[in-house]
Amino acid sequence: MKVKQMITGHDADGNAIFLSDSEVTPVEVSMVPGYKTYELWSTQGDRSVPHEGPFPGVPGYFPGRDGSVFRIIVLPPVAEGETGVEITEEGVAEMQQRLPGFVDHLELDNPGMHTTDSIDYGLVIDGEVYLELDNGEERLLTQGDCVIQNGTRHAWRNRSGKPVTMAFVLLGAERKIRQSGAISE
Repeated sequence: MKVKQMITGHDADGNAIFLSDSEVTPVEVSMVPGYKTYELWSTQGDRSVPHEGPFPGVPGYFPGRDGSVFRIIVLPPVAEGETGVEITEEGVAEMQQRLPGFVDHLELDNPGMHTTDSIDYGLVIDGEVYLELDNGEERLLTQGDCVIQNGTRHAWRNRSGKPVTMAFVLLGAERKIRQSGAISE
């Protein structure tokens, strides 16, 4: 899949212009063969327009409390009973270097399951995928389906035999309730 990113802004007179028009190279990691993430944009703290300064990129896989992240991912299919994750010391180190903060949220003893302090807007662009919650309940999402993920413990399971492509906007949030249901201090 080819992902092209166009970024708009303003010239010195305040007229709208294209600041950038470029193809995005996906980040891939050996720990999850076939997984691709197109890291598109992020914000941290106060946001303002017009954009000034360098393009922010995506310095961390998940946003901080006042941040946001925009990405497109491709999840490879995984055979029934398989995790699709090859956990090795080298693979973890590579993931920490190429996708900072990702490993910190993964449950390496339960591959795929993770929890983040964010509200995630997800849209299936192509294919299908199951969203599994921590109680084992699942829902199938197909092309055009969206999910608003509210900081719950979950995993994405692609059992379709084909890659699934999804777009995500993650908004950092403050966690008020721990997984056990207790209110945070």
